[in-house]
Amino acid sequence: MHTPQPVFDANTSGGKDLGNLPEWDLSDLYPSTDSAQLERDMAWLEKECAAFAADFEGKLADLDAPGLLAAVQRYEQIDVIAGRIMSFAGLRYYQCTTDSDRAKFMADCQDKITTYTTPLVFYGLEFNRLDDDHLMGLLAANADLARYKPVFDRMRAMKPHQLSDELEKFLHDQSTVGSAAWNRLFDETMAGLEFTVDGETLNLESTLNLLTEQDRSKREAATHALAAVFQENIKIFSRVHNTLAKEKEIEDRWRNMPTPQTGRHLSNHVEAEVVEALRNAVVAAYPQLSHRYYALKAKWMGLERMQVWDRNAPLPMESDRIVDWDEATNTVMDAYAEFDPQMAEIAKPFFTDGWIDAAVKPGKAPGAFAHPTVTPVHPYVMLNYLGKPRDVMTLAHELGHGVHQVLAAEQGELLSSTPLTLAETASVFGEMLTFQKLLDGAKTKEERKILLAGKVEDMINTVVRQIAFYDFECKLHAARAEGELTPDDINALWMSVQAESLGPVFDFAEGYETFWAYIPHFVHSPFYVYAYAFGDGLVNALYAVYAEGDPDFRTKYFDMLRAGGSKHHKELLAPFGLDASDPQFWDKGLSMISGMIDELEAMEA
Repeated sequence: MHTPQPVFDANTSGGKDLGNLPEWDLSDLYPSTDSAQLERDMAWLEKECAAFAADFEGKLADLDAPGLLAAVQRYEQIDVIAGRIMSFAGLRYYQCTTDSDRAKFMADCQDKITTYTTPLVFYGLEFNRLDDDHLMGLLAANADLARYKPVFDRMRAMKPHQLSDELEKFLHDQSTVGSAAWNRLFDETMAGLEFTVDGETLNLESTLNLLTEQDRSKREAATHALAAVFQENIKIFSRVHNTLAKEKEIEDRWRNMPTPQTGRHLSNHVEAEVVEALRNAVVAAYPQLSHRYYALKAKWMGLERMQVWDRNAPLPMESDRIVDWDEATNTVMDAYAEFDPQMAEIAKPFFTDGWIDAAVKPGKAPGAFAHPTVTPVHPYVMLNYLGKPRDVMTLAHELGHGVHQVLAAEQGELLSSTPLTLAETASVFGEMLTFQKLLDGAKTKEERKILLAGKVEDMINTVVRQIAFYDFECKLHAARAEGELTPDDINALWMSVQAESLGPVFDFAEGYETFWAYIPHFVHSPFYVYAYAFGDGLVNALYAVYAEGDPDFRTKYFDMLRAGGSKHHKELLAPFGLDASDPQFWDKGLSMISGMIDELEAMEA
């Protein structure tokens, strides 16, 4: 049996008393790595994958509606068991990515599952060869089968990009030594990095946290420490990006994908024009949003020019107050309950039943996420909680994901997964509820100003910064298609989007050109980043409908979350009178941000 990891002091990285920070209890997935349940599920998976292939390969076209429904439901159950095993292995690994036993367990599970599921590759390929009229006839004949139509639509969107059965099996088989292996190299390298700031050795998360310190010299020291370590490792990060971008280019070429972004748009079930409209609206708004806000912030900070280490600095009038865990919990839960008690009820077990892992610990993966695991279980939320006001917003954000995932689970495994473009809806809405509650409670003009400025910064980070990231990725993949990129080449692409997005008030310190290296989305999920901007713009428009007092808003909102991946964004937004394919839609969301900047400017008058 795997030896349990030592229990680290929850406050080793913060030095502040944050209270009793919760840890995951993963026993709802499996009791342990050597449990009988895990062994049983692994054996079942091997047997069922082989049986599924024996029962259905070469026969999908001959099935009647009940026969095809049986195949879909068996496939769904395989998805549940494989997902359950990999969720357990992955979540254990993220708790301590530097533990070689955990890394080995996850890799072994991945290898076995990849091998077991290779015989299933035929299913999607054969399904997509079904005649359209024949499939429509089957759906018309069976309501239970017709429920899966959104899944079938997403599968068939890939039809023009399918390869031969043999090639698809090969790609599936070698994935563990392809992108998955480079992802692991990135994760393990990042988790193992150490940064020395003022004589103290810190991990990535704790060093990035210093960029939000009141003390400017600390922020500067942290920036230089980050730059120095990224530069030391820049060849590894450059190799990871070069290899993944080239691998993607090869596969895209074989699949006849017209652009590097097409695969992401297809999986997001969103049209390229909608993403382009979003991107163009945000870039056009840079002067009204980030350029204007950062000029205002420079003035508040008494600076002629801003350095990159000032971007996320607290305002001079902000206190260094640390928010302990209980206060953070109460703040978010009260905001959720005020919107609707049902929302707080769904969120409650995250705090009481070991569904959150909050403390910063050596080797723990940086950042925060909500993992939906599988529909018969429940989501888990990971945080690196250090007691900053922004950490409270991160809790509100990830809890929003968790609530969404709990509600969408009612759809079952294949229909629960929300496309990335709508996956950020509940998380950003949860943040907005928490922010508005704090804003309503502000007792002074100063307090209101600090809250508004913090929210504007978060929105700029979510909208402006993520679209700049998207532009960087577009440039990176286009340049890699022309040949190998040196670290200097990638650095130059990074800097080309930074000045444009952040504005003329910034100077960029030497070393900042390497800061692309730590962004995990570029590695794990190419072109994911626009989903954040999509979600923020969408929620701003949604929140405006809520603020206008739509009496049925809560019912419509919960219906939207429950829908999971069962409806297209057009269908989901129609009840609110919104349409993301309308170019004016994005301007509505962006005007909420510029309206807050208007209020901040008016406070200076």
